[in-house]
Order: sequence, then structure tokens, then C-alpha cells
Amino acid sequence: MSDPAPTHSPDAPARDVMDYDVVIVGAGPAGLACAMRLRQLDPARSVCVLEKGASVGAHLLSGALLDPGPLDELLPEWRSTPPPICLPVRRTEFRWLSARRSVPLPTPPQQHGAGTFIVSIDQLAAQLAQRAEALGVDVFPGFAVAEATFDAGGRVSGVLLSDMGRRRDGTPKASFTPGAQVRAAVTVVAEGCRGSLAKQLITRFGLANGRAAPTYGLGFKELWQLPAGRTRPGLVQHTVGWPLDPRTYGGGFVYHLPRDQLCVGYFVGLDYRDPRLEPFEVFQQYKHHPLIEPLLAGGEPLAYGARAVATGGWQALPRLEMPGALLIGDAAGTLNVARLKGIDQAMRCGMLAAEHLHRHAGPVGFDAAFRASAPARALWRVRNVKPGFKRGLWPGLFNAALETVLRGYSPWTLRADAAHSTPDFRTLEPLSASAPASAPPARRWAARTLPPRDRTAAVFLAATSHEEDQPVHLRILDPSVCLERCTREFGNPCTRFCPAAVYEMVTEAAGQRRLQINAANCVHCKACDIKDPYEIIDWTVPEGGSGPNYQNL
Repeated sequence: MSDPAPTHSPDAPARDVMDYDVVIVGAGPAGLACAMRLRQLDPARSVCVLEKGASVGAHLLSGALLDPGPLDELLPEWRSTPPPICLPVRRTEFRWLSARRSVPLPTPPQQHGAGTFIVSIDQLAAQLAQRAEALGVDVFPGFAVAEATFDAGGRVSGVLLSDMGRRRDGTPKASFTPGAQVRAAVTVVAEGCRGSLAKQLITRFGLANGRAAPTYGLGFKELWQLPAGRTRPGLVQHTVGWPLDPRTYGGGFVYHLPRDQLCVGYFVGLDYRDPRLEPFEVFQQYKHHPLIEPLLAGGEPLAYGARAVATGGWQALPRLEMPGALLIGDAAGTLNVARLKGIDQAMRCGMLAAEHLHRHAGPVGFDAAFRASAPARALWRVRNVKPGFKRGLWPGLFNAALETVLRGYSPWTLRADAAHSTPDFRTLEPLSASAPASAPPARRWAARTLPPRDRTAAVFLAATSHEEDQPVHLRILDPSVCLERCTREFGNPCTRFCPAAVYEMVTEAAGQRRLQINAANCVHCKACDIKDPYEIIDWTVPEGGSGPNYQNL
């Protein structure tokens, strides 16, 4: 197969070209809400949604707590046919954990669950996609976007596909040929956190200039089937503390579902400092806490996933518009991390984008419109909550309580200046300066019995799949750094922070070391693209349809 024609030239021929008024990259809550609202406001406008997952929802991972406000507005009848997993939150708990204890704390007002639902985000997205298609939106799962295309004036004119895409049974789709171009008057980027297309466009147009450095976390989630009668459906439990040390941001959650099922998860801030830290092992330690282990004992994990989460908030929000294109949802970092809810924020952003395009036809003015909106004001009110945890857990909790009382009207904004913020890839301390990562109690660690046993077993539960003959989508710009400098300074942290055992340092029979990339394991979490201390790992899109196949997460 020959390489596609270069896209930087407006006159470059494409093997196949499809024209739409609007092309949306990403079939998550933001992209689908934008598509549906556009068609509701202007049924004559042609709208296309491209999704790299084999099916809509296959790559989506969230807590997932749903504030139904925007969904009620978009689809007032949705409650008559809710997703299979959709139950009201009946009680919320917030606890601090030590190695053996669980201490109840006051639940922050932002985390109160009244009126919210526990849902499966992949199920919700699948239903939204069906509603979008009923409105006349063309939704194409299995199509990965390689890059943007530009016209002679440098304006975004559409996107280039990485390949033809695949059906669920693995056969090629006939809608597009390899290297096809989708042209549109407006391109809406809704890829989710750390999208590869968003990263390209943010850099090209300087959308993050003058903003604080974005910061992220790595979230884990498992779905468990438990013995009968053990869960309390509708109960939501959030925790902070153990097994992380007080200077590392993170926490866990347990959501009780019907039919004796339960979701358990953990979040580790990717601004952690210790290069020895292994986020996956932190999650496994968490599951063995005396609060959690009795719930899971005798149960069976059904599904596993991991995904990066954008936590930079107001200070890191890039400019959301550029010539010919918009950023929306988690691709722009609109998550309200203090609420631990992101679906409603993403949907609100997508709907606002649609309403703006309906009124103004193009992207100009959308950034100002969003910043004047209710979702942006909500971000502004909690702008100091996440940065407060840079000082540690207890100062962070005190600062969060103060900011809650002041409702964001404190006369300061923490770390608002980009010159004084540190991106996550620069926070690792060298091995010589860092203390060994804290281990859980030896007795409990030695007695660990809960599956999955390791990251490879967890990947099996993610049902991830990549064609073996496709090009490796994880590019190492300078492998010599991994073998020499990184080994010496940080001990190859990519082998630890990856939640899917993609990176492995292998010693050959002759004693030579090499970095082995197990790309078929990749669950598309993007942690490597974020945390690599040398910025030499470049996550690019694999063939359409490759990656995890999340079910009921």
C-alpha cells in the first residue's frame, strides 16, 4: 500500500473525498451531543461523526456518574428507555483510608449524588449514537483520524483517515478507501483526553500559549460480579489516602450496581514524583484494603480499563477555536474534577458548540462564548481545588473546603501563570533523589488473592485487539535515550506507569538490553504520551477499530 498524498498541500489529491458541512472527530458524549444538537437546530446541515473504536463506546471509560441535566434538555424522553446500567445514586460516602482503617469524612457538596445516576458510559454512548443516526447524522465507528488537512490559507479543511476502517466482524468497510479525506466547512475535535489530533492542532495554532500546563491523572476501573446479596445498589463510595503517600494526588471509588455487580476504580495523578511508582499496583493494593477486599472476595472481574483524565481545569483550558475547527469536551479539558463528574460538562460543551455554529456558521467567537457559559463558570468556581493538592493531601483538603465555602470568589488563582506551572512529564524526581515507593503491609501484599494477577491478565479483561501486521502506533523518537539516559536517571518508568505492560526492557542472550514495545496490549490510555520524562514517546492512532473493547464500563 503506497503512502497517502501529503495533506499540507491544498491541491494534493486524495484517493477518496467525502464532503460534509461539519465533521466531528470522536463519538463520545461531547461529539454526539454536538451532532444531535446541530441536526435538531438545522436538519438540512450534513454532519458526520468519526470514531476510532470498533463500535461506539468501545474506547470510552468513565466513573461514570451522570448529572442528567443536559441529557434531559437534549433528549427529554431518554428516561423511558435508559441504558441497561442506569440507577439513581441513593447515598454517597467520602472516606480517608490508612493501611487498615477507614475514617468517614464530610462529603464535599460538589460530590453529593442527589439527582444523579450511575451509568455505563459505553452503553450511554451507544444509545446516543442511535439517536444521532435517527436525526440524520452519519456515524462511522472504526475510522481513525490520522491528521487534519488545511486549505491554502492554513485553515482546517477536514481530516485524513488512517485507513478504511473495519466492521465489527473485522472485514473492511467500503465507505472510504485507505487515506481518504473527509472535508468539511467546520471540524469539531471531540476525541477525549489527550487526543492525538487535538495535540497536533493545539501545537500548530498555539492554542495553549499563556495557559498553565495541562495536568492529568490515570484512572482504572473494573466491573465485578459478586456473590448474591453483597452490594447495596445506588451506594457511591469515594476515598482518599492509602495506598498513596500524602504528597501524591489520587483516590478510589466503589459504585454498587444492581444484579450483584460492583464497579471499583482508582485514580492516580500523573504529576507524581517517584519514578518507582506503579499506578496499576497501587490500584491492586487498594482492592486489598479491609474496606474493599471483603466486598470483592469470592467475586469475579468481568472487565478492566484504564484511561487518562484531564484535570488541569480553568487555568489549563486552551483556546477552543481556530480557523476552521473547534475543541470540545475532554479534548479541551472541560472536566470539573472537583465534582468527579465529566459527562454532563462534555455534553454541555458539545451542545454549546452546536448552538454557536447554528448562529454564527463558523468557529469564530466560540472560545469567548464558552468562557461566558454556565459550564465554564462552574470550572472557574473550583479553579483552585485541584492545584491546592500540589501541597499534599491535607493542605489540599483544607484548601478545597475553603474554596467550597467561598464558592470560587477567593481573590487569588493558584498556578494561573504558565511560567510557574510544571507539566506532568517534568515532575519525576531522579532515582538518586527519590525515596523508594511505599509498599503496602507485607502480610497483606503477600496474601494478595484478588484477580487480575498482573497487567497482562488485566489486558485480557479489556478485550484489546490490534492486527499484528499493522505498523506500531507507539513511536520512540530516540531509543538510545531509553537504553542509556533514562535507565540511569529514572529506571525506565514507562515499564511502570503503563497500565497494560506495553513497554518492556528485555535483556538479550548476549547481555544487550533493548526496549520491547508490546503494542498489541495498548488500551489507548495515553499515559505514556503524557508522563514520559523526555517527551520521546509519541502516541499515534493505530488502524481504525483497534484497541480495547470496553463493555459495561
